[in-house]
Amino acid sequence: MQSVPVSVDRSSSEPLQRQLRRGLIAAIHEGTLQPGQKILSSRALAEKLGIARNTATAVYDELIARGYLESLPRRGCFVAARGRAAERPAGLKSVVDWDARMAVHPSRLNHIRKPQNWHDYPYPFIFGQVDRQLFPLNAWRESSRDTLGRAALDWWSADRAVDDDPMLIEQIRSRILPECGIYARPEEILITLGAQEGFYLLAQLLAGPGRRVGCEMPGYPDSRFIFELTGAESVPLPVDERGARISPGSNLDLAILTPGAQCPTMTVMPGGRRDEILARAAQDDFLIVEDDHEGLVSFSGEPSLKSRDRDGRVIYLGTLSKVLAPGVRLGFMIAPEPLVTEARWLRRLVHRSVPLNNQRTAAIFLAEGHFLALIRKLRAAHADRWYRVIEHLPELLPGFRTPDPCNGGASVWLECPEGVDARVLNRVALEAGVLFESGDPFVPPEQAGRYLRLGLSLIQTEAIVPGMRKLGELAAELAAAGPGPIENAELAQSLLQRSG
Repeated sequence: MQSVPVSVDRSSSEPLQRQLRRGLIAAIHEGTLQPGQKILSSRALAEKLGIARNTATAVYDELIARGYLESLPRRGCFVAARGRAAERPAGLKSVVDWDARMAVHPSRLNHIRKPQNWHDYPYPFIFGQVDRQLFPLNAWRESSRDTLGRAALDWWSADRAVDDDPMLIEQIRSRILPECGIYARPEEILITLGAQEGFYLLAQLLAGPGRRVGCEMPGYPDSRFIFELTGAESVPLPVDERGARISPGSNLDLAILTPGAQCPTMTVMPGGRRDEILARAAQDDFLIVEDDHEGLVSFSGEPSLKSRDRDGRVIYLGTLSKVLAPGVRLGFMIAPEPLVTEARWLRRLVHRSVPLNNQRTAAIFLAEGHFLALIRKLRAAHADRWYRVIEHLPELLPGFRTPDPCNGGASVWLECPEGVDARVLNRVALEAGVLFESGDPFVPPEQAGRYLRLGLSLIQTEAIVPGMRKLGELAAELAAAGPGPIENAELAQSLLQRSG
């Protein structure tokens, strides 16, 4: 009896017809169904899968129209003969020593890592992901539908190479930037694939061998990596209770700062320190990149460093992805026009413009007022979750220390108590359903295992206390085990059993 090469999941929100269509196309491309092979009739397939025959028939008709299948009268339905590139001989190995050929090895850097199945964890203390209960999906769907209208389609479907959507530029200029205390002309705004691309463009334009770039320590590792890959020298900037410090005579060309919410400590830089740094930049003639990763959803109320800039030394990187979704990949750069012009043409050499359909969808979402309404909702949710953590921290995570002062935000930075290694705690906690972020990528190697970050953008408020309680119990077990080989597999197994 002929087997069924596909399956459908009735519990999925994806329509059965779409599941079946994709499954058959995948089976053809993967070789499970070969060219010329006869396949089950639509009636037989429907019976085996337990679906309506008209669903199977509709999928077959569509795949015949696309050229994947062909129907032969009185013989049945067959996989169409399709042109195939010459197959690579099985077992062929490359003779190229790729390790030696690579000028750099980005994969070997200590990246921020987190499991991709975070939704499977009951206590996901992770940062920067979308809370589906807060996101206005219907409003985004309506904005996407408007983007497919004829007037918008004529704009975004063209190859504009270097242009950004003027509607999105105007929405950022008139609705977002004033919230940050910034006023800019359209010529001073560039749309980027998230703030991350802003770092890359600036690194290529402003860094390189012989340049000294000040990077906060602890700090956001990706920005440091991007600038170091140009050959620039990374200069650690210490962080205290008032944020980053820049000493006289540091001989910097550039400083990368997160004054609105220091990454990862979330310390908010007070006005006095901001004025000191701006004065130091003017005196020592260096530029500042302000990474305002938390600015739009911050509930600290402090305006941006860029808002104090009077001589064009501060380059501002903002992001829409922290509000919309990381996968949307939309950010923006605010800088003097000469720098924006060069960044625009450099962006063209990388990928031309940022996808214009996404730009227009975001512009409509902003223009209809959904974006600012979502910001208010996120601020309230993050504040509620942050206060819940801080309230229960002494009781549920005794010995864990927060920065002083401990400012609010979408995450809480914690230093582990004596006898608790965050690396071991992380592995044991994962098995117990508690997901948190390692602090190692943010700190120097000699501080590995000392810190962790509790992200609050995804976890529901009611899950915070039980998640913290479970984490605290595991940490107490580790501390009680005392010094020694804390990587011991038997200890880890014992902790898992006791955690339930």
